[in-house]
Amino acid sequence: MHIWGYLANTGAVILGSILGLLAGSRLPEPLKKIMLSAMGLSTLIIGIQMALGTKNLFLIIGSMIGGGIIGQLIGIEEWLDSIGEKLKNKVGSSSSTFVLGFVTASLLFCGGPLTIIGSLEDGFAHKADLIYIKSLLDGASSIALAASLGTGVIFSALTVLIIQGILTYLGMAMGDFISEAVLNEIGAAGGVLILGLGINLLGIGKIKVGNLLPALLLAGLLAWRLM
Repeated sequence: MHIWGYLANTGAVILGSILGLLAGSRLPEPLKKIMLSAMGLSTLIIGIQMALGTKNLFLIIGSMIGGGIIGQLIGIEEWLDSIGEKLKNKVGSSSSTFVLGFVTASLLFCGGPLTIIGSLEDGFAHKADLIYIKSLLDGASSIALAASLGTGVIFSALTVLIIQGILTYLGMAMGDFISEAVLNEIGAAGGVLILGLGINLLGIGKIKVGNLLPALLLAGLLAWRLM
């Protein structure tokens, strides 16, 4: 059974978040802000690099537009906010950034190319190398996010556990049916989503990245049909 990859990733997020929360209580506000800015800039770089990996720019544009429309109609971002609010009330948190931390971390840790490609590969190719690398990256990121945004970040581990677990077993079910070209376009679409998260972290704008998540599925379907 392929359980160690996504369990390791979940554990890394929990551990990193705990370290971030412990450090955050001792850090002055200006230091927290510069850490968040550094995270935002780093996220932009990662997003741009991944997005430029597409072999078909029109496929990505179409996926983003179509996925955005679907996500907006479904209300994915609002659904995530609602889950964050429920978790906040459940644990009795008074943090003003609880929901922001939960949603931002959940999207960052589960909306990127490494999540999708790594989890599927873990399932159909019995290789968890990418997930272990992602675990290290997520662990480090969760330290900075938890220190800046607080308790909500640690609850994103639940999202990691559920989403990556589903993708891993989906990979097992699909075998090697998924081609490298399809994974490449899904990764490029994920890069655009990560770019949006970077913009949000920097406070440049408020992009509803959650509502763009269906673009990942559309990118995969279009790539499968066209390539």
